[in-house]
Amino acid sequence: MILLSFDIEEFDMPFEYGKELSFDEQIRISTTGSHIILDLLAKHKIKATFFSTATFAINAIEVINRIKNEGHELASHTYYHSKFEVADLLNSRLKLEELSGTQVSGFRMPRMMPVSNEEIEKAGYTYNSSINPTLLPGRYNNLKVSRTHFKIGNVLQLPASVSPFRIPLFWLSFHNFPFWYYKYLAKRTIKKDGYLNIYFHPWEFTDLTDKEKYGFPSYVSKNSGEQMTARMDNFMKWIIAQNYKCGTIHSFTESLSK
Repeated sequence: MILLSFDIEEFDMPFEYGKELSFDEQIRISTTGSHIILDLLAKHKIKATFFSTATFAINAIEVINRIKNEGHELASHTYYHSKFEVADLLNSRLKLEELSGTQVSGFRMPRMMPVSNEEIEKAGYTYNSSINPTLLPGRYNNLKVSRTHFKIGNVLQLPASVSPFRIPLFWLSFHNFPFWYYKYLAKRTIKKDGYLNIYFHPWEFTDLTDKEKYGFPSYVSKNSGEQMTARMDNFMKWIIAQNYKCGTIHSFTESLSK
């Protein structure tokens, strides 16, 4: 099974590179990208999971309505993308449920940062997808964490997928690896683990090559914008051609408990 997920949020990543974007521009870019993603999912009849900050949801309710009406899953990406308090775990879930009228059972921490599993459980989540079980200097050092799902207390931990040799398969890999090689690694991982859990962002569907505006190095901006749209379209075609099933993370976690 392939679990596609998208972290929808205020587009604040340029701040990491010393650049500034107005809040309205952050929301506009992520809203535009979210609609591109939803159009692709509708075209290929694929269901996915959207981890949304409460802040983005408040300011992009039309995106939240599409997620709900088109049968996708809404999960929490906490309240704000660049600041965090423990209370945001519960408050973001409640706000997303209020805005969508649906139950929110999943959580992913922005930038896959560490978060207390005890607090996640107390906030009412049943699964947490906040771990990238690989080594990425300056970001992740999780080589001793299980590659595949496991439980802590009553919360299922669902790490992002990495290859059997822990080569990461997240969004940066999708942009930078030759497409044939990414599909090869994906296929090997599915064969080994029985599923693939990969994540992307709506702002990847914007042309990010303007270094003066965004400040991104080439490995971040490569294959962004229209190239990313075409790449994702082709990836979804490949998924269908391989006869892989796709579904929401919630449906996958429910199947594990049966």
